[in-house]
Amino acid sequence: MKFDENCRDCPRLSSFLRDVKSENKDYFCKPVPAFGSEKPKLLIVGLAPGMHGANKTGRPFTGDYAGVLLYKTLYRYGFSNKPESLSDNDGLVLEDVRITNAVKCLPPQNKPDTQEIRECNKYLSYEIAQHQNSLIILALGKIAHDAILMSANTPKNQFKFTHGARHQLSESRILYDSYHCSRYNTQTKRLTERMFQSVFFEIKKEMEK
Repeated sequence: MKFDENCRDCPRLSSFLRDVKSENKDYFCKPVPAFGSEKPKLLIVGLAPGMHGANKTGRPFTGDYAGVLLYKTLYRYGFSNKPESLSDNDGLVLEDVRITNAVKCLPPQNKPDTQEIRECNKYLSYEIAQHQNSLIILALGKIAHDAILMSANTPKNQFKFTHGARHQLSESRILYDSYHCSRYNTQTKRLTERMFQSVFFEIKKEMEK
């Protein structure tokens, strides 16, 4: 299903967004659309909008800590014209890359429930299906990994989430895995800058074949 900024199919998320909006009048507080190239070679899938990031700005991974390493790395590997994403009108342009989330709305405590992930999968499935040519998909975290498999009607146990793993989903679809670039993961060193860059290094080589 095509993305719908007015979607209210998940009652818990819709109610939460109304509460957040009432306390933060200038926040976006709606389902967050994808951002980047209309014809990407790489589709990056995160978990969900952050409270003071995408939920505020209306752009994935923009305005909070989680986006710092992501956009810095995209710039390093030639996927963007700037090393940071500050707002939805900062002039940032992505090349060959599009960024989206498994769940389009801000969930309480950054934890969507299983039904919400399933409900929102219709949008992720549509996003992936729109790209008829070869596509590399990067899952940031296990929830994104599982949501991508769900969109392809592929059993979870067929491809195990592992940082740095490469999975051949089909003749034209390749899935790479990375730990999510969240504040928790980077501060605890579960994900280092070098680990994150190594995934993009492999993706870049894949794209240049």
